[in-house]
Amino acid sequence: MENTALWRALGRNFIISIILFGALLGLLWLAEIIFPSLTLLKWHDPAWVVGIPASIIGVAYILTVKDPHNFTGFYAGILMSILLGIQFTLQGAYDSAFLFFLVFIPFQMMSIYKWSRNKDDGGASFEPKFLDTPRLIMSIAMLVIITLGDYVLSTFALLQDGIFDNIVIKLLNGLLISSSFLANYWLIYRKTDSWIYWFIYSVAGIGLFILIGNVFSIVLFTFFLVINSMAGLAWIKATKPENLYWAKIFVRK
Repeated sequence: MENTALWRALGRNFIISIILFGALLGLLWLAEIIFPSLTLLKWHDPAWVVGIPASIIGVAYILTVKDPHNFTGFYAGILMSILLGIQFTLQGAYDSAFLFFLVFIPFQMMSIYKWSRNKDDGGASFEPKFLDTPRLIMSIAMLVIITLGDYVLSTFALLQDGIFDNIVIKLLNGLLISSSFLANYWLIYRKTDSWIYWFIYSVAGIGLFILIGNVFSIVLFTFFLVINSMAGLAWIKATKPENLYWAKIFVRK
């Protein structure tokens, strides 16, 4: 019965996500009518078309794992990762495609296993927790290393431009990849910090697409920012005082 309720929650979140995206696409369609010079809906672009269901499924995924005990969201996460991997392949962003196909899908499968297994320890290890200080330092170091590593990869393999060309764009793209990597990784272990990385991911995406001039993606990542922030606040509220660790100086219970 408990699992049935979790699957029903996933279904409700799919419906909510479809309604939200329907409203968003409707507003963008109206904006194109009012301002004919704008091109927001790119139905001719296969990568953009694949990105729409990926985004709808992704929001349902986030809304579901907003509940730190609902593992069913990761099934949506796997489907989202497949679609996003296809989208990035079509766009030629092979670093991101590699991440979704070969990293995020295994991460989400691990999350299903960890979140759904029997709570033989009374459930204590399944409560949301912030990272302890050593893991926090390790996580920040990984954020920097992955960001710079993607910068080097983009410079010498993907874009083949100069080391000082497009600095901000390449750094934001690297930050997008590193933050999403850490967000997905820490979700496996129910770490509340994962939502901080989803927040960074959303802000980096907004900045990146402002520089690129992609209005639709700016709107989309602003939407993600709101959804991720709501989920993050829910997890912070669900985190017990003894599990705050480094965050106890910022979060008052």
